[in-house]
Amino acid sequence: MQNQNLSLINKIIDSDIFFSFKKSPTAIISSLILLIIFFCSFFVEIIAPYNPFDPSSLSLMDAFTPPSWSEGGTRNFLLGTDGQGRDMLSTILYGSRISLIVGFSAILFSLILGVTLGLTAGYFGGRYEMFVMRITDVQLTIPSILMALLVDGIARGIISRELHDQMAIYVLIFAIGISEWPQFARVSRAATLVEKNKDYVSASTIIGVSNLMIMVRHILPNILRPILVIGTIGLALAIIAESTLSFLGVGVPPTTPSLGTLIRIGNDFLFSGEWWITFFPAIFLVLLAFSINLLGDWMRDTLNPKLK
Repeated sequence: MQNQNLSLINKIIDSDIFFSFKKSPTAIISSLILLIIFFCSFFVEIIAPYNPFDPSSLSLMDAFTPPSWSEGGTRNFLLGTDGQGRDMLSTILYGSRISLIVGFSAILFSLILGVTLGLTAGYFGGRYEMFVMRITDVQLTIPSILMALLVDGIARGIISRELHDQMAIYVLIFAIGISEWPQFARVSRAATLVEKNKDYVSASTIIGVSNLMIMVRHILPNILRPILVIGTIGLALAIIAESTLSFLGVGVPPTTPSLGTLIRIGNDFLFSGEWWITFFPAIFLVLLAFSINLLGDWMRDTLNPKLK
């Protein structure tokens, strides 16, 4: 077992992808930034100096404390505090975890839905393919944010306000995911149309392999490269979409704030001198999305066989 693990590690180190990664400062820096953000976000209980959701640790006397390097700041609050006396650094780390969970879950949902529809449409063809592609074309004409707002509005009309607040994260994941799947469907269908005409698929069909096994075990692994690239870039778009919806007040409730909610709350104090309340969450969101996009661009260039 240990020899197999060492062999796998050696294969990864000797691969073209790892060689390209070592030669790309952009990929290394963006990966390092994302690794730090992910680690701090998911181990926030250990890393954050305060728990902003523990009322016993808050004091209104600390409200609107500026950053530590500004006049009136204190070393106890490195990035200052908000109107409730919550430490901004801790609040950003807790909020980023919500944004990352929603972004990852939404893009995973849209990936599964889009790849399933695109793979089956490209493989079976006919009226089913035409039906799926027409739905995809129609949805692509609707901006993702408007689609997410529509889904959230329908959810608010169907379920009660109390239940919506309890299920806000799940509604948000579904709203963002259902608006992003057409990209995966189109790419999966196009790649499947190329793969299904190759000899290995014909050979599998002749020996009696089922359609499901052909799609899952033979075609799907060969179309994963463009899907992974779109998924990486789509993750940044999903996080931005979540922040936009939360900024508009239709995302997660204020009791579990994400980065978008923090920016919306800080926006009320932007012109009254407390600039840090909205500035630092906004900078953190830009850094997160920019790093993901840079890593996605590197993956696109590395995994594109036409560029080799």
